[in-house]
Amino acid sequence: MEDDTPGPRESISLTRVAKGLENMGAEFLESLEEGRPGSELSPAEGRGSGSEAAPEPFSGRSSLQPALRARSLCREHAQLFRWIRTGLLCTAYAAFLLIACLLDFWRALALFVLTCVGLVFLAHSLLKRLLGPKLGKHIQPWGHSHWDHWFKRSLILAACLGLGLWLSLDTSQRPEQLVSFVGICMFLLLLFACSKHRSAVSWRAVFWGLGMQFALGLFVIRTEPGFVAFQWLGNQIQVFLSYTKAGSSFVFGEALVRDVFAFQVLPIIVFFSCVMSVLYYAGLMQWVILKIAWLMQITLGTTATETLSVAGNIFVSQTEAPLLIRPYLVDMTLSEVHVVMTGGYATIAGSLLGAYISFGIDAASLIAASVMAAPCALALSKLAYPEVEESKFKSEEGVKLTYGDAQNLVEAASSGASISVRVVANIAANLIAFLALLAFINAALSWLGDLVDIQGLSFQLICSYVLRPVAFLIGVAWEDCPVVAELLGIKLFLNEFVAYQELSKYKQRRLAGAEEWVGARKQWISVRAEILTTFALCGFANLSSIGIMLGGLTSMVPERKGDFSQVVLRALFTGACVSLVNACVAGILYVPREAVADCTSLLNTSLSSSSFEVYQCCREAFQSTSLEFSPEALDSCCRFYNHTICA
Repeated sequence: MEDDTPGPRESISLTRVAKGLENMGAEFLESLEEGRPGSELSPAEGRGSGSEAAPEPFSGRSSLQPALRARSLCREHAQLFRWIRTGLLCTAYAAFLLIACLLDFWRALALFVLTCVGLVFLAHSLLKRLLGPKLGKHIQPWGHSHWDHWFKRSLILAACLGLGLWLSLDTSQRPEQLVSFVGICMFLLLLFACSKHRSAVSWRAVFWGLGMQFALGLFVIRTEPGFVAFQWLGNQIQVFLSYTKAGSSFVFGEALVRDVFAFQVLPIIVFFSCVMSVLYYAGLMQWVILKIAWLMQITLGTTATETLSVAGNIFVSQTEAPLLIRPYLVDMTLSEVHVVMTGGYATIAGSLLGAYISFGIDAASLIAASVMAAPCALALSKLAYPEVEESKFKSEEGVKLTYGDAQNLVEAASSGASISVRVVANIAANLIAFLALLAFINAALSWLGDLVDIQGLSFQLICSYVLRPVAFLIGVAWEDCPVVAELLGIKLFLNEFVAYQELSKYKQRRLAGAEEWVGARKQWISVRAEILTTFALCGFANLSSIGIMLGGLTSMVPERKGDFSQVVLRALFTGACVSLVNACVAGILYVPREAVADCTSLLNTSLSSSSFEVYQCCREAFQSTSLEFSPEALDSCCRFYNHTICA
């Protein structure tokens, strides 16, 4: 038997002779370490070097027998004890869930749903382990049959007919949704025209990826359970992130946390990174990533490594997701590398998700955009850079995810917080640099514009004209397109952090009930435009991310620096298109859910402050020619807004 005792313990030795007497206990313990049972000690081993007869055997030998038997029993029945411990924990959890449901079912509904989801995945794992090989033998002959070919074609035809019928019926009341559908077609045609190998495009991956994206969007945006579930998840994340104030207020003080942006938002990234590190140590994130990757792999037909990386991008950043597949990067094809990069550019990190939610950006839209971007990134990447090489990772066998270097839970939490310091410093430095650079560019453009009598020339104004068609194609109303085009330009040429910060200002002005127009400048955009812009900005596809992506991948595989540089620009363009297609899908599916305010009763009450509902009702009152609104209601509106009727 091999000696499996820890290293430090091997350096400890117990002498056999203590004060001239034989130390039989020490001899017995040494025999155990050598793998010899204590009862097999020979008489010679029990004697000293002297000529006297050995004394009676050490009495501690018999006292150690019960401990040895208990230890042996635990080793022999370790599996049984493990099952007993698991059974007791499951019984206790079931009793807790039952009591919670009996006391208040609606209060315990979230826990009940999460438990059901866990049981479904557990049942699937057990069935796959027990019946997987048998089912595979029965299903495999059908995979190459003549009928299977026609079944797939019939399924595609039925899906296309169903989509066309649904669009014709659903867009009859909201024609603006057709603009978003045309936008998807235009972006797909553009990517196909720029494809590296147009004849080798895997249309299975393209259509399945877009289909999964559409199905996810349909569930989240249109169905009541999906909408409620994601709204609930977004609210819970907001509550969870609010606990950051406990730590940041203690360190910086409540005044700074309340008033200063850096102390209000950046600590959230530290907290979120710490939590993600703990989840990785526990193995929960790896389990979720594997399940998502498995679903996309069997439907899209992509390889295990590229699918794992894209699934990981839902939760981590563009430089952290490739760490999941770091040992396999050296052997990945250029198409697979392109997928890894596209997945990084098409999504945002989980830690930044918390920061954007703290801005006031709709949490449900951010979460939905991150999840929907994963299958879309695989689909569009395989359209822009199809696979023409033989991959070594078609099967997930042999591809394993790492669990990090942390030795315990405390170290995992500490390392997550320490790693986030670099992220926070990077964000702060980029904000200072990019906002200062933007101010300089605007000053230079304004000076150049004044030389030719063009007033107010700026970077945002140029973007509002150049990218206005792109904003219109995703389904934004034409009057909102200049503002959305500005935000898209900021995201593409600076970064999405600044763009989301600007979007939050527009949203805050709308919620505060500000005037829609001040001169020729729009002060806020519609709710539909806000949602579509949230989807369009959700991604790292900006020029500054090129260096981040190349630096991260090159540090892992230096010998492939040339390959990474070869595909990075194409991946950046594809990642930007993923976010835009995501916004187009949201534009097709979006329906207004805001409750219509009762303007008559609202304006007849005493109003202490303005709001978006007050603005809408006052605009309706100013435009109304009937006697529906009383003079008191008009007076209330005139206290907040200027109109010719108030003169």
